[in-house]
Amino acid sequence: MSRVDSLQNCEDCVPPADAFSVVADETRLAILEALWQLETPARFTDVHDEVGLRDSAQFNYHLGKLTGQFVRKREEGYELRTAGERVVQAILAGSFTEHPRREFDLSDPCTKCGEPLAAEYEDETLAISCPACGHGHGEYPFPPGGFHERSDEEVLEAFDQRVRHLHCLAKDGVCPECNGRMETTISREGDCCLGARVRAEHVCRQCHHELCSAVGLALLDQSDVVAFCDEQGVALSETPYWRFEWCVDDEPVTVDSEDPWRLTVDVTVGGETLRVTVDGDLSVVDIERA
Repeated sequence: MSRVDSLQNCEDCVPPADAFSVVADETRLAILEALWQLETPARFTDVHDEVGLRDSAQFNYHLGKLTGQFVRKREEGYELRTAGERVVQAILAGSFTEHPRREFDLSDPCTKCGEPLAAEYEDETLAISCPACGHGHGEYPFPPGGFHERSDEEVLEAFDQRVRHLHCLAKDGVCPECNGRMETTISREGDCCLGARVRAEHVCRQCHHELCSAVGLALLDQSDVVAFCDEQGVALSETPYWRFEWCVDDEPVTVDSEDPWRLTVDVTVGGETLRVTVDGDLSVVDIERA
């Protein structure tokens, strides 16, 4: 079965083509937006007034088309279902309507050569790399809505937090896009945005969403690593991941075995090193001071 067939075949649900046709109308999108803005459950008259459509019969017709799949009707009034919220969120994220391209400089140094890094945004992906030596420091999805009302510095802060969130979910086996089952493998073949020879690859079995990262990126929320960094006077949660070599490179990684996978990551902060050994699922199996 092809991906298209699997998308269109549906049991006990509204066929996807029908669902998308329901919201392909300006008035219906206005109703979803009104329910997003109003305190819900909202009365019929409140939603009607918010949309501003004079013809009540026409408004009622469009609201009826949305009710069930995108809107829930209660005794107290109307409210968005999860599907309706997702439509509004996708529009706010700008994924369907915005395609910006931006470049901006960073003051942070490259972990390879020490020269200033730069960031480039295109096709809903933000990439951080070094213009001097070309070393990549991560290239990950970032919806265009993330630029709204944010300075360049605030965009980078949001991107850092998003990368941590994406990889935390992926490492725990949850796809950040569809909540399907995510599988993690260690790869030593092919190319990636980091240029790493050894890296972690996360692939969703359901939607085929992919994420690639340095092995050490999975340790950003590991309690022993967080405590170790605190000892060195570094707040790990407040420091951009691209400042740490072990998060953007495979040089600090030693492959101890491949069957089963055992990899040791040298987490070096402030001249001190914590050696963390992980398995093929990036679960920590051993920790020692260097």
